[in-house]
Amino acid sequence: MTARDTVLGRIRAALADVPAEEAVGDAPVPRDYRRGRAEADAVGLFAERVADYRARVVQTTPERARATIAGLLAGSDVRTLVVPPAFPPDLVPEGPWQRLEEPLEPGDLEAADTVLTTCRAGIAVTGTIVLDAGPGQGRRALTLLPDHHLCVVRAEQIVADVPDAIALLDPGRPLTFVSGPSATSDIELDRVEGVHGPRSLDVVIVREEPHV
Repeated sequence: MTARDTVLGRIRAALADVPAEEAVGDAPVPRDYRRGRAEADAVGLFAERVADYRARVVQTTPERARATIAGLLAGSDVRTLVVPPAFPPDLVPEGPWQRLEEPLEPGDLEAADTVLTTCRAGIAVTGTIVLDAGPGQGRRALTLLPDHHLCVVRAEQIVADVPDAIALLDPGRPLTFVSGPSATSDIELDRVEGVHGPRSLDVVIVREEPHV
């Protein structure tokens, strides 16, 4: 008997008393665990935690958002910029970079310098950005292949903790949780960035009254 047979056998044994007509969701799961562990200023905590992951975080107002994005792109020496479908057109700045439109071949996407996206949610306690391939986010590959990801997060999208974010998400969508630039460490704790995703991450938080 292989390990696979053992695992499948245990799954069958665990499901032996489940009625054949029962479907997923018929047996409710209690969700009464504690929520909202963030401080009063969830946006400020989110910015602090994202910066802890070695991401660059900038807070700005809706009126200054486009100029802020332009400044970050100019400071990153961007030559090619990928903009997903339905990204807010008023936030796309003009510049010396070449704007690339989807669909792109994998090779062209990997060669692109930067991708500019929105997000579905931000989690304050963990400093995590959640993507679900919604408007302005594009497919998952867009935020994995280019070396630089610039993500726009609206203040009202930031929730206190993971359970609060899970309550907003559709489990049927392709969910990606991003906590800082892609990085890993070997057994000697030597950190290497950009192994399985963008080497650098910029986060622009758009709020009415940015923190100073």
